Amino acid sequence: MLAESEYTMNNLFAQLGLDSSDDAINEFIEKNQLVAGESLKESKIWNDSQRTFLQEEWDKNSMWTQVIDDLNLLLSNVAE
Repeated sequence: MLAESEYTMNNLFAQLGLDSSDDAINEFIEKNQLVAGESLKESKIWNDSQRTFLQEEWDKNSMWTQVIDDLNLLLSNVAE
């Protein structure tokens, strides 16, 4: 089990099977902004396995919940 300090954005991306480097995360966020009203957990940017992981971790209010919420906010920020 991961220690609380290990529930980071980098580790979430690794858990999702994505490049977890800071540069790759920033690029992912820039390229995958959610449209208004789109749910992070239902977005087409995820494959079925990733979507299931996000949904299950959110539903059980796991230690990943805060990081998933942070990712949702980052993907919902529309550049002005």
